[in-house]
Amino acid sequence: MLQQLIEIVRNYPGVTSKVALAPVISSFEKRNESGFSNGDDTAVLKSANGYDLFAIEGFLPDFVAQDPWFAGWCGVMVNVSDIAAMGGRAKAVVNALWSAQDEVSAQIFAGMNAASTTYGVPVVGGHTSHNSKTTQLAVSILGHANQVLTSFDANTGDAIVVAMDQRGAFRAPYLNWNATTNAPAERLRDDLELLPLLAEKGWITGCKDISQAGLLGTLAMFMDCSQKGADVFLRQIPKPDQVSWSDWLCAFPSFGFVMTCPVDKVDDVVALFQSRDIHAAAMGHVTERPSIEVIDEGQNVTFWDFEQAAFLGFRQDKQDSREEERVLCL
Repeated sequence: MLQQLIEIVRNYPGVTSKVALAPVISSFEKRNESGFSNGDDTAVLKSANGYDLFAIEGFLPDFVAQDPWFAGWCGVMVNVSDIAAMGGRAKAVVNALWSAQDEVSAQIFAGMNAASTTYGVPVVGGHTSHNSKTTQLAVSILGHANQVLTSFDANTGDAIVVAMDQRGAFRAPYLNWNATTNAPAERLRDDLELLPLLAEKGWITGCKDISQAGLLGTLAMFMDCSQKGADVFLRQIPKPDQVSWSDWLCAFPSFGFVMTCPVDKVDDVVALFQSRDIHAAAMGHVTERPSIEVIDEGQNVTFWDFEQAAFLGFRQDKQDSREEERVLCL
């Protein structure tokens, strides 16, 4: 049963599409001028009073065409989550839209403006063309952090904490868990404020927002960046009773983060989310072993073995560096 579940999740398009990004990552510099690694939820640049955060999201044309209002909403929602995952607060967004239909564009902009108002993040510019045969959308965001969280800083022995807002439902036909469009604006803003608060308190060592790769796929990206592995205890992951494990592990939550923290901070981190009625729990721990292991009822199944197959390719970078060092020493 566990083996079948893990195979479903491992072969989910949201996971396989992330694995396909390795050549992209290897095409650019590994670190920027501020010393932060490329390939995280946002780019990070040092500023006079902290750190500027930049991110961009592109959306599948089929999704945009099928649900244009929600695509516009997600243009803001997913970007503010990226900023929060890095310990930041969102400041402003811009967009780029290619469309052949004015009505589709109007729905996209309506969703974007609704999310902008809800999250208190203004749309300050963009580029629009109505000379395209297909509808394509990308949205970029600017944020600021006093203390940065990254995907590259998990430590062996850290606890792995997941926080996901279960106050929602899937928005068919995709596994997009919508816990935002009907939620009060003040609640959504205050929920996101938990991430920069955790960064500034120093309670967590790393963070990543749960993407279209789902919980395990996102964790694999996280551990690949940190050059670590993980043991995950399936039944410790909070899940709505009416949702199957395969759907939940593949879901894109509108509010979902996976974090690492020292074991002695677990109770504090979990309590902070629970104080806002967000389900959170320690679901495992970081290991030195280069694989993601899922454990349930006496079974242990490998979700990803980084030595057998690259995920994003950060481990290969490390291996190449070691090989280069060895050659230089000869």
